[in-house]
Amino acid sequence: MPRVTRVLMADSVEVAPAVSSHPPGREEHGGGGGTESDAGGGDGLTEAQREVLERCLHALRHAKNDSHTLAALLLITRLCPANQLDKPTLRRIFEAVGLNLPARLLVTAVRGSDCSGLPPHELLSLGTALLAALSTDPDMASHPQLLATVPFLLGILANGPVSDQQKQAEREQNQAGEMGSLNRKDQSAEISEPECNPNNVARSAKEAEFSKQNDDDGSASNGVSASKEMSPSLKLDEAVAADCYQVLMAVLALPKGPDQLLSRGAVPALCQSVEHNQTFSHERGLALLGCILSDKTRDKAWSKHPADLLTLLVRLSKDFCQYTDQTRLDMCSQLVHFLPPVGVAVESEEMKAVVSRIWGVLRPMLQSKLTPRQIGPILVLSACLLDLYRWEMVGPPKFCCLLVNRACVEVRMGLEEPPGTILSPELQHTLTGCYRIMEAAIEQACSMGLSPGATSPQNSISSLSLQQSRQVLGVLEEAFSAVMYHLQQVNPSDYGDPFIFATFRSLCSWLAEETSCLKDQVTGLLPFLISYSRSHLQGESPGQGLSGWMAKMSVTEEKGAWTGKEALRYLLPALCHLSAEEGPRKVLLTLDTPALLVDFVSQSWTFLKGKSGVASVRDPSMETACSVLLNFTVTEPERVRKDPCFRTLELLLSEALPVLVHKSRLLVLAANYCTLGLMMGRLRSSQSVEAAQRRFFSTALRFLSGAMDSGSGTGQVKVSHTWEESWDEAADLWRLGLQALGGCVRAQPWISALVREEGWLKHTLAMLGQCSALPDQHTQKALEEALCAMAEQCPLCNQEIRDMMIRNDKGVLSYMNNLKRSVAMK
Repeated sequence: MPRVTRVLMADSVEVAPAVSSHPPGREEHGGGGGTESDAGGGDGLTEAQREVLERCLHALRHAKNDSHTLAALLLITRLCPANQLDKPTLRRIFEAVGLNLPARLLVTAVRGSDCSGLPPHELLSLGTALLAALSTDPDMASHPQLLATVPFLLGILANGPVSDQQKQAEREQNQAGEMGSLNRKDQSAEISEPECNPNNVARSAKEAEFSKQNDDDGSASNGVSASKEMSPSLKLDEAVAADCYQVLMAVLALPKGPDQLLSRGAVPALCQSVEHNQTFSHERGLALLGCILSDKTRDKAWSKHPADLLTLLVRLSKDFCQYTDQTRLDMCSQLVHFLPPVGVAVESEEMKAVVSRIWGVLRPMLQSKLTPRQIGPILVLSACLLDLYRWEMVGPPKFCCLLVNRACVEVRMGLEEPPGTILSPELQHTLTGCYRIMEAAIEQACSMGLSPGATSPQNSISSLSLQQSRQVLGVLEEAFSAVMYHLQQVNPSDYGDPFIFATFRSLCSWLAEETSCLKDQVTGLLPFLISYSRSHLQGESPGQGLSGWMAKMSVTEEKGAWTGKEALRYLLPALCHLSAEEGPRKVLLTLDTPALLVDFVSQSWTFLKGKSGVASVRDPSMETACSVLLNFTVTEPERVRKDPCFRTLELLLSEALPVLVHKSRLLVLAANYCTLGLMMGRLRSSQSVEAAQRRFFSTALRFLSGAMDSGSGTGQVKVSHTWEESWDEAADLWRLGLQALGGCVRAQPWISALVREEGWLKHTLAMLGQCSALPDQHTQKALEEALCAMAEQCPLCNQEIRDMMIRNDKGVLSYMNNLKRSVAMK
């Protein structure tokens, strides 16, 4: 039962002494709802104690006023200590007391009613103690009435026990309309949360007027500055502060606890508590804030309270600089929680100063001799700082090399263990931070255009020399060798482990840039990489833990719910390289990788078109998947002809392309779909024409004809306005598509008639007849190849081309020698 110094009745001036008894710890939670049928409960009680307990419970349930309620509580605390009561019995006591009494005590304390005969801190002491005891039951902690008291408790923690009496009097009239009615209600009546008033939202934290806002379940919270004080010289009583934090931690533990606290002003209140150095603000307030900011509410909190959080971070960073070495080590883990999400701090000079200040402390720490337990938090904090500003403020090149080297050494030491070794959660957390440092190092090395065979240094943000960059690449190669060794030992039953995903993701970032090193190891690991990706894509591995990991650790990707496509999405850039090499490609084919890619493209397209038709936001992974499939189509024609997954792909493309051509922002994806479909079409023999095929080729012809614009006069043909923005990415696809169109005409002669019907031939000849030059020789070659195929396969096309060449003997057509020969053949 709760600890109180004196017992006061909200509706009486009667006072009685009470004994001290702390609320049960959270380890005593659980239990469900004990009822009268649990009368035999109360482990550790004698028969006489049980009898008294039952009488007290009866008195609590039938109490006519607060005096009776508190008298019964007093007897229980004296005769039945809380540590002797089991969960059902405690639940019965809590339900009998209810939330009305502690809420009324807080209201009386806030309003400073003279009729109480006691100073407000007595009321706060009893009210917070009762709430702390009640909150130990999860059902009570989630009750709207208890949630309504959260702003009171936050106000107490932020302001301490002393408030400006004049300001309190000025606020009292407004508060009375919202909370005063609670004093006038009969104790048996339910206390309901007041209706939300938008005008009261977002008040200044400095005045500690915490706003009332609707939470996720529709309940509203009451915003009150909760601190009528008895002495301006005293700080908040430790017992009261402990009770307040007990309630807040109980709310935090609820499924939507962080959101509940955020919507009730927890962030500015706790920041103010730390700023004023209130009781337990550093010991418990920072821990509570850290929990809120570590959850999915982190982005919301920084979006809603950037100034408060930045002020807090500035203070913590200054403390970090001033503390002793051991305290600094302890603070490394703490600081991680208070850094903003990636992107929030980019333009903030004040935030840059904070990050620079922290790096200034970390450099000598990393250069000193550290144990594995000490270096872990430092590397994790370093990774988080890299997430914010990359290498901009890390330090001189020599230190950058040291940071990467220490991260790689930790990875090797952690992963090069015998099979079956279980990595502790602490080590996994450290290694995940090391992975992020390694990924940043890969970007650094690649930004310089360096490879093991590079001969000249280039400048970068950190100005690494050629020798330093080669050293970085060398230690990265050793670390990723250890990563591959570890992944080789993974069982399918562990595919849902977030740490395995973090390890997989890190390796993919390296493979996206470097597949020539450790080629045998990479090829040997392909069965795992494909199996892992397929398992997640097909929903065979649980993703609950991975969803949380994505929200907290995926710092460069758009955060969101786990979909299952993430693993393959990270692997796709590596597959682009590997599918172009004969050895790895053969292994990929034995693993049925084309079918996996088609499944991915199908799922991605279904998701894309389901977002209000078709969303205009690019998904680069879909384009990359098409590139891998193109590699297979070019290098493995027999597999394309026989594998049924490619037939499935053709049907998907025939459905998708007509939609995509009208989405200018998805032009690159449309170019991928168009070219991929045409490359497969050239491998098909002439056969009966299906409606889907005709629809695809008709759309493809219209799409390809829209790339070039001859304008109103003669001169050079230009890229059309629609294609101009994406031309750098789409040009090669467009040219390859034209070459493939020629192959389709040769393989399926019926297409030549469609070329004329859709107007592609007429449009192209008219454009070439008016211009004297094309953008480049590659464009001219691609157009010439397509026209040659049509001239050779279709007499009518041949005649049209011949007539245009005769009428325009000085234009671009006159330079197409191969086309001249093709026309002359007919």
